[in-house]
Amino acid sequence: MADRAAGLLAPEAIRLDARAAGRDDAVRVCGQVLVDVGAAEPGYIDAMLDRERSISTYLGEGVAIPHGTNEGRDLIRRDALAFVRFPEGADWNGEPVTVCIAIAARGDGHMEILTELAQVLMDPDKARELREADDPGRILALLDPRAEEEQTTDPLQTGQGHAV
Repeated sequence: MADRAAGLLAPEAIRLDARAAGRDDAVRVCGQVLVDVGAAEPGYIDAMLDRERSISTYLGEGVAIPHGTNEGRDLIRRDALAFVRFPEGADWNGEPVTVCIAIAARGDGHMEILTELAQVLMDPDKARELREADDPGRILALLDPRAEEEQTTDPLQTGQGHAV
């Protein structure tokens, strides 16, 4: 996630072992995480369900990015993301979803966040790693390309640096 989204996912908003009977249940679980971390009022969950029922937030590669309607913005306390993994999968209108990244965004920045997330999540390798990651730190690194760039461009790690 580039500059805008990189700071919106806190470790306490990461759930790695959630269960959901289906799409609506998965959206409720995701929304509840946003409520639990103080990013949204409980009513925001209904706005997320309304959005999902009007247009699917399923991206592909087992990933969905549930978020609320424009009318639900007044229920958001602060911009935030939640990462929820459903190891057993959740049926999303016939598609199996194992990773949801829920979005709470008060202003117009949600489109930027959606774009950034889509760019990261549409990479099949990163989507696979997100489905398999079992450490919140790894998830944070996967969703923040700058963190990975810093790791791979460190001359000591790439073997190109010299110790003096």
